[in-house]
Amino acid sequence: MAARKEYSLLCLENPLLDIQAVGNQELLDKYGLKANDAILAEEKHLPLYEDLLNNYEAKLIAGGAAQNSARGAQYILPENSVVYLGGAGEDKYSAILRDAVKAAGLRVEYRVDPNIKTGRCGVVITGDNRSLCTDLGAANHYDVDHLKKPEIWTLVENADVYYIGGYHFTVCPAAIMELAKQAANNNKIFVLSLSAPFIPQFFKEPVDASAPYWDYIIGNETEAAAYAEAHGLASKEPKDVVQHLANLPKVNEKRKRVAIITQGTEPTLVAVQGEEGVKEFPVHAIDKKLINDCNGAGDAFAGGLLAGIVEGKSLETSIDMGQWLARLSIQELGPSYPFPKQAYSA
Repeated sequence: MAARKEYSLLCLENPLLDIQAVGNQELLDKYGLKANDAILAEEKHLPLYEDLLNNYEAKLIAGGAAQNSARGAQYILPENSVVYLGGAGEDKYSAILRDAVKAAGLRVEYRVDPNIKTGRCGVVITGDNRSLCTDLGAANHYDVDHLKKPEIWTLVENADVYYIGGYHFTVCPAAIMELAKQAANNNKIFVLSLSAPFIPQFFKEPVDASAPYWDYIIGNETEAAAYAEAHGLASKEPKDVVQHLANLPKVNEKRKRVAIITQGTEPTLVAVQGEEGVKEFPVHAIDKKLINDCNGAGDAFAGGLLAGIVEGKSLETSIDMGQWLARLSIQELGPSYPFPKQAYSA
């Protein structure tokens, strides 16, 4: 029997150390934060991270949307299946981040910048609310030179599936295009997540440049509506947008594009290039009492989907794997997965 291929999934985006803790209104007021919000850190917010570490029972998670998905895929796949690229610093936050990914079994190859701190996301939990405050730090300085290093490019050439988190359009579109063209030229699978509404709105040009290379495109209903508005589509209805995305022009005609739109507790919508109709996949039911935190559910869905794609599962099974992992994740605090590991079964 042939040996199993290692590191068949390669992911790229912005690694962050998530520092999350249960806080209170006093803590929010101290840093001028809103209870349910997501912002980029200003100078006044920077002491928050040490405050959470030193004065609260902080949970540390290897964060950043695509790194959450990479951990999710590795959660399901055999050891040494996933490698993740991005920019990090050379500081205590980087050391904590590396320990966190090691515990998750994820291999990382960061572009290390000794002069810039590792990206951090402070998460203040108050009741059902989450206030996210992100300092991108070194994650904002990834470059193509790192991707093209011989030891990194060897990993690129080895992988069969590439996954790009849309937040990376704000950092290094050139690296995204290198992977897109490598996928098309070598009949590998290129998967992209829209990640946030502002990505198709304010980074329309690089997103559109990558579109002909998408084999899978993932978004939620809010991101789909933002894409529709940015592109002047006649309808913002998710069913119409998912069909539009599936049928955009495509470079690698050996594969039909699959477009996927998640809708929270509503069915996941799937359209396949050239095929009529939209398939609907009801999500896994869960008792509301078991839901702990929905932050990262979309990342978990992508991770499960990627695991299915890597293993060559059917589209239906891959979608189900994504929904299964999302169901597990929302029962944890933050974008996490339960240990000991649970095994997927259809």
